[in-house]
Amino acid sequence: MLYLWSVILILLNALWLVLVVFGLPGNWLIVISTALFAWWRWDDAAFSIYTLIFITGLAVLGELVEFFGGMAGAKRAGAGFRGSIGAIVGAITGAILGTFLIPVLLLGTLIGACIGAGIGAWGFELSAGRQTGKSIRSALGAGLGEFLGITSKFALGVLIWLIVAVAAFWP
Repeated sequence: MLYLWSVILILLNALWLVLVVFGLPGNWLIVISTALFAWWRWDDAAFSIYTLIFITGLAVLGELVEFFGGMAGAKRAGAGFRGSIGAIVGAITGAILGTFLIPVLLLGTLIGACIGAGIGAWGFELSAGRQTGKSIRSALGAGLGEFLGITSKFALGVLIWLIVAVAAFWP
């Protein structure tokens, strides 16, 4: 019976992983579902405490990489502090607006966050008195950094999912 419940957990976690593409906390839902399963089936020793700690650490890393992706991209492209902050503000705003305004299945949030990070970095750089060319370069860096941050978070989610899937059946 444990194996049947483990398969259900893995399928549920696959659903949670898809939510990461929408900008939702899918990685955290995988961690929470797995922790609840481990607690529920504690006598079966389905998951070790070390596995739970490790996947939690990966989820934290995913959030940090996503959150600072646009900021790091803008900084790398030559943005100042204001442009980096603008990338974060723009990414959050763009992700929210993109979810509702860009009718591309699964990608509206991603596109919105990337465009928002670029516009935020560009606008904040211009308001700081930077030249237009440098501001545009910062904007492109912020958009690319945000894209890499989101895809890195998804890749970490895949890793979390694989660790849970293997650990569920590993003796």
